[in-house]
Amino acid sequence: MLAGLLSTIASDPAMKGLVTHVGSDRLNVTCIDEARPWAIGVLAQRAPLLVVTANSREAEDLVAQLAPMLGESRVAHFPAWETLPHERLSPGADVVGRRAQVLHNFGDYSVVVTSARGLSQPVLAEVEGRKPIVLAEGEEHDLGELTRELTFRAYSHVDMVAKRGEFAVRGGILDIFPTTESNPMRVEFFGDEITEIRQFAVADQRAFPDIVTEAVSVYPARELPITEAIAHRARELAVTYSGNAALAELLNKVGQQIPADGMEALMPVLADGELVGLDTFLPTGGHLILCDPEKIRRRIEDLQATDAEFLAAGWEAAAMGAEGPLAVEGLDLSPSSFRSFESFEVAKRPVWSLAAPGMLGEDALPLEYEAGPAPRGDLKAIGVMMNTLKMHIADGGKAAYIAPTSAAIKRMTERFREAGIPAHVASPGWEPSPGEMTLYQALSHAGVAMPRLPLVVVTETALTGNRVGDIAGAKRRPAKRRTKVDPLALKTGDFVVHETHGIGKFIKMAERTIHAGDETSRREYVVLEYAASKRGQPADQLWVPMESLDLLSKYTGGESPTLSKMGGSDWKNTKKKARAAVREIAGELVELYAKRQSAPGHAFAPDSPWQHEMEENFPFVETEDQMNAIEAVKADMEANVPMDRVIVGDVGYGKTEVAVRAAFKAVQDGTQVAVLVPTTLLAQQHFKTFSQRMDGFGVEIRELSRFTSASESKAILSGLADGSVDIVVGTHRLLQTGVAWKNLGLIIVDEEQRFGVEHKEHIKALKAAVDVLTMSATPIPRTLEMSMSGIREMTTMLTPPEDRHPVLTYVGAYEEKQVAAAIRRELLRDGQVFYVHNKVADIDKIARNLRALVPEARVVVAHGQMGEEQLERTVQGFWDREYDVLVCTTIVETGLDIANANTLIVDSAHHMGLSQLHQLRGRVGRSRERGYAYFLYPKGVTLTENSYDRLATIAQNNDLGAGMAVAMKDLEMRGAGNVLGAQQSGHIAGVGFDLYVRLVGEAVETYKALAKGETPVVTDSAPKEIRIDLPVDAHIPESYINSERLRLEIYRKIASASAEKDLQAVVEEMTDRYGPVPEPVQRLLSVARLRFVARAAGVGNIQVQGTRIKLNPVELPDSKQVRLKRLAPGATYRAAAQAVNVPFPREGRGAGAPTLRDDALLQWIANFLADLFDVDRVTISPEHASEQVFSVREKPRRKETRRR
Repeated sequence: MLAGLLSTIASDPAMKGLVTHVGSDRLNVTCIDEARPWAIGVLAQRAPLLVVTANSREAEDLVAQLAPMLGESRVAHFPAWETLPHERLSPGADVVGRRAQVLHNFGDYSVVVTSARGLSQPVLAEVEGRKPIVLAEGEEHDLGELTRELTFRAYSHVDMVAKRGEFAVRGGILDIFPTTESNPMRVEFFGDEITEIRQFAVADQRAFPDIVTEAVSVYPARELPITEAIAHRARELAVTYSGNAALAELLNKVGQQIPADGMEALMPVLADGELVGLDTFLPTGGHLILCDPEKIRRRIEDLQATDAEFLAAGWEAAAMGAEGPLAVEGLDLSPSSFRSFESFEVAKRPVWSLAAPGMLGEDALPLEYEAGPAPRGDLKAIGVMMNTLKMHIADGGKAAYIAPTSAAIKRMTERFREAGIPAHVASPGWEPSPGEMTLYQALSHAGVAMPRLPLVVVTETALTGNRVGDIAGAKRRPAKRRTKVDPLALKTGDFVVHETHGIGKFIKMAERTIHAGDETSRREYVVLEYAASKRGQPADQLWVPMESLDLLSKYTGGESPTLSKMGGSDWKNTKKKARAAVREIAGELVELYAKRQSAPGHAFAPDSPWQHEMEENFPFVETEDQMNAIEAVKADMEANVPMDRVIVGDVGYGKTEVAVRAAFKAVQDGTQVAVLVPTTLLAQQHFKTFSQRMDGFGVEIRELSRFTSASESKAILSGLADGSVDIVVGTHRLLQTGVAWKNLGLIIVDEEQRFGVEHKEHIKALKAAVDVLTMSATPIPRTLEMSMSGIREMTTMLTPPEDRHPVLTYVGAYEEKQVAAAIRRELLRDGQVFYVHNKVADIDKIARNLRALVPEARVVVAHGQMGEEQLERTVQGFWDREYDVLVCTTIVETGLDIANANTLIVDSAHHMGLSQLHQLRGRVGRSRERGYAYFLYPKGVTLTENSYDRLATIAQNNDLGAGMAVAMKDLEMRGAGNVLGAQQSGHIAGVGFDLYVRLVGEAVETYKALAKGETPVVTDSAPKEIRIDLPVDAHIPESYINSERLRLEIYRKIASASAEKDLQAVVEEMTDRYGPVPEPVQRLLSVARLRFVARAAGVGNIQVQGTRIKLNPVELPDSKQVRLKRLAPGATYRAAAQAVNVPFPREGRGAGAPTLRDDALLQWIANFLADLFDVDRVTISPEHASEQVFSVREKPRRKETRRR
């Protein structure tokens, strides 16, 4: 988009002079930072460049600015590992993939940009597995050979693809998540030919219908490919070093071609190729350009020192439970160590240095440009800039304005025209014309003034002061939300609740053969264990057919429960008590609900044009969940019933943006907004975010907290009363008496779980007729229940924003060397560290220790007992990067969003609650950098079982979006006593959380019906259990879905279907994920359709007994008994047993005719039930839909029936 502007800049005399030096061995060039991208862009048109910056942030920034000038395909970023070379931790698959892609295509780029770290870490010169596997429609690949090739490239063979570097094979379908792609791919084969390639969502494993992919390149998942030769060498070394258990284990894994964490450290001894510097990949005539060479030199020296420190310290567990760095006698791993700065300076190729004026001595070539206008949001300065530009353009000068979004371009075009400046929006390749302002949509921070052209370049960054990180126009497809892909993940020994039989224990999945006369068929079951019916007897077992899986839920609810007895009254009584207890809660909830439903709410108007413009300015990619949440909130606001919606989204998943849009919508409609937050720090944070997002739209936003002075508070309260303040962000001070509103329309409550009971009562009082939006990261169970029971609407945000990585989490004993190394690792990438110590008494002593441990770190202390001004100054200083380490109490737990702080160290993690630990971890890893969290406890401390469970849970749930899992685990560990009171807690423990929630839901529905004057439908809570045991081959063959876990998932979905459309959705999903549906699975769907009819008819059991089919429980009045005789003359009805027995239907007349099988049998029974009980017929199978019920009758009767 900026190619035309670059051409104009290249014609500047200074740039022409620079270009004449291309080919010179050494050159020092000085210019202001803003001119640097333009100078590199001009040079890149003459020679291939490898450009080095001091850190990765500068490298990414430079790539983002060069791409619009030279074209995205001509510019590449070579990322550095986020781990150190000798660490027992492997770089992420996405990083490895991007590195391999750049190395493989190095000669095709005009510019490759890397950081000092990327330059100084050696790479393998030649690697067999670096070349990508290209999969394209119409090409042929042997699937077995392809699987081996993927194994060489260190892809993991799994049953379901969830992350980059994994693949799964099912029949003729290959699912693979290539390391350089944003979505996994489903590759379908016919024989050896690829017939189709589709992208699919990790979340629900379904293909995107609207994306066509013709070919995909599969780059390796590890820097060290696991070829046969490397595996063989690893096996030999494992024998040599069998005395070193950790090393031998690592080598054995590689020997079996299994990717292992930290295997890259062994590259020097396992790989064939030589380890070389990145600069050796530069094509002939290429130039190495060092931006700020002194900064690069210092950075490389620091890297070398830290790497050496890691090796020398030999400290345990760098992260994720990894052991010490690999330093083994007899193994020379030094070739993979960072190379010195000097080795690049003496390279036999042009090496140029680029730095600020005055930094490179007197012989440097100066590019004498000035920075472009930069008012940074100051209205007065913007006015001055407009006048200056107007004069410059009137004199025939050229001017360009660069902004990343179409909304900003549109806004500024109007603004320039209003100021009397001719303005024109550029199309691709367009050069600026004299006498007008040319606007370009692209990302750039490089505003310059070039008097000799004459040209002035102004950027959106310089105008507003907001630095936009990503170009909104280049939005990638967001990940699809995580639906329940695996709702019943059962391990042997897990407790399960069966709604009819109570609490049992999962044993296994097993197959049984059903016999009926000469016919046999296979069925699959879940086997549960129950308490023995008699003392001293073995435990009872229940075989649950797969079509009844909807009756099972995993038990959640405190300590290990007592197993129920099958057939006893205990379970019925437990459910009865729980049902009685939930009525009390339901009554309260419904009262609140009724109040809100009857209160006339404010129906907000549809979105205004300003709303669209404000939303267009959002600098990031909205996730699908975010869009769903925004749409749901807006729909609620536009309805005339007060909104009460909970948004549950993990820390940093974009809930704030949902709140910003809702607040702006409310203000557009002339109402006020209260944003309630639990802490002063969060108030500051939200105030800044809301102010930045609504800048330029005339919204009056104020902050009310401890930090607000008395005079300011008075002015704010007065503004709320007279309506001059539109939005107020505040702590519980907003809930105090004396706060009057002119027209309050929306309350946004953030981190609801942090408010006390008293505050919640205040909020409740405000709520009745006002729209309420509640946001929470770890939802408190009460909120969870109310939402699940349909009282409050709930939106769950489970999709991480683009470029977020899971936080690497380490749990272990405190080690000083480890803490020092963790801090230094963060400082190496110009990052910051949160160090949480929750005792104010000795927090200063901890800070002194840290200063002694890491003298180069700037350490500062913050806690809630400090003076207000001091605390504000400290946190502001940390925000402004004046400090490297913030030693603090858990005040950072909520809401402190510092994108540059990506390491968290908690020194007494065993004293903290689960949601606290999760919230704390959410403070790091919020930017594109990988986050590290260290949860430590003092050496020698024996952990209580609860502490151990908490730390184990936090270590296991370290994937993105673990908040919901953490909340459920919290409920399981604590019970719900402290949320719902001890009495309710006991009932949850008795019946399990899922069933408890369903009971609350039912009681609520009953009360709602009564409130509306309707008769409530009273049901036993369990959906009626329908058992069908017929000689029908209905199961999911292992040849179709090999994984037990995935079979269970599909069985559960079929069992949960309540209508034909649900079954069709399952068929679509199976076809998409596993290929055409085989016959036994088609029959499983037919059995599900028969269940629909049986449920409508009220029949709970259909099974074969000898030569007859038994149906029960059935109550037949006299008229139906007559009909039974007419429909099936040989049938009998026993009223005492509530059972009907029907002769087994046959294909033709006479006793010798073959019996009906499979779909024909199922259709016959479905038609028989429909005709007997006056319910709708269901097509089980189109070819048997007209199956006549009287096929069991004798010949004369058939004729008589027909005549009649």
